[in-house]
Amino acid sequence: MSMRALIVVDVQPTFCEGGELAVDGGNRVAADVAAYVAAHRARYGLVVTTQDWHIDPGEHFSDTPDFVNSWPVHGVAGSPNARLHPALADVAADVAIKKGQYDHGYSGFDGADGEGRALETVLRDADASAVDVVGLAESHCVKHTALDAARHGFATRVLTDLTAPVSPELGEQARDEMSAAGVELVRSADAA
Repeated sequence: MSMRALIVVDVQPTFCEGGELAVDGGNRVAADVAAYVAAHRARYGLVVTTQDWHIDPGEHFSDTPDFVNSWPVHGVAGSPNARLHPALADVAADVAIKKGQYDHGYSGFDGADGEGRALETVLRDADASAVDVVGLAESHCVKHTALDAARHGFATRVLTDLTAPVSPELGEQARDEMSAAGVELVRSADAA
């Protein structure tokens, strides 16, 4: 039987209302992800969190961001807003991936855990063959993480009600890209 992992992408205060790069609905996503994990932890052989953990990400940060390739300062390593969202306090993740220390780090597959293992290695070590992806933001880090998971050969689903895009337009574009790449888009209630 194949093992399914849950990847909780960047559910951090920096991406929620009141944060440096807030996504509308971010706090709701944090609460809903926490409730989902509490109710369905047994579905997953592995739960992984990812966090933007920027130290010196180069042109990713800008005082005059274009919101395409450059952004306001956010997810600063060690800052309170870079920690996991308080709603996730009871989510006992098996592995924490930090990404984007010295680059954009859009995908969870760009990061590593405390032992230096890349996300792909973490998943392979756990014999995962399928992943569900949730978190923030659907149009950016969720999309890139899901696309990379599919590219690495994992059966990949995004639980669409447990994520939120930067804008409706970018969310629609992200869903089109993910579908075209073979990522399954399902609501969490249908993700048995």
